[in-house]
Amino acid sequence: MRRALAIAGVTVALLLVAGPAQAHNYLVSSTPAAGSTLTELPDAFVITTNDVLLDLSADNAGFALQVQDAEGRYYGDGCVTVAGPSMSADPVLGEAGRYTVTWQVVSTDGHTVSNRFDFTWQPPASFEPSIGSATAPKCGQKTTDTSATPSPVARDDEPSRAPDEGALSTVLWVGGAVLVVVIAVVATVLLVGRKKPE
Repeated sequence: MRRALAIAGVTVALLLVAGPAQAHNYLVSSTPAAGSTLTELPDAFVITTNDVLLDLSADNAGFALQVQDAEGRYYGDGCVTVAGPSMSADPVLGEAGRYTVTWQVVSTDGHTVSNRFDFTWQPPASFEPSIGSATAPKCGQKTTDTSATPSPVARDDEPSRAPDEGALSTVLWVGGAVLVVVIAVVATVLLVGRKKPE
């Protein structure tokens, strides 16, 4: 009986510890799609994840969707809208070329999740390009453009993941799970060892 209770305790502890480590949201789709060629502006730039996003503030703190061209100029006003599993921003682009979308959302478990991807912009002849900004826009604040040339967006063969707390959290949860198992095994051995012979 004691052994069965000990095993049940270990199972419950593992579920409680391992559960949150798997709760990070992940990207399901985006507009524009990673690696795609865009020939007209969509209604919005959108990041959609697998679960509802955690938006606890009125100003969407922790959420961001930035668009940069190959010269590092930013486009858009920095404002995003969060609804259910998606975050969106008004679509603004400049001249034809390669662009990078960098995004960050707050996952269901409270951790930030972020990444970036590239796409190519081939606008129609009638398109009037935005001049962009040398500095990252902040929602509600007008950006003052300067003549300084911004640093180009760093690029790799593979999309890089911006730093977030997810990796550290996963390590801590796994470490906690191992600790719980060790404690449960020691407790089980002690309980079985103390059982009086009949």
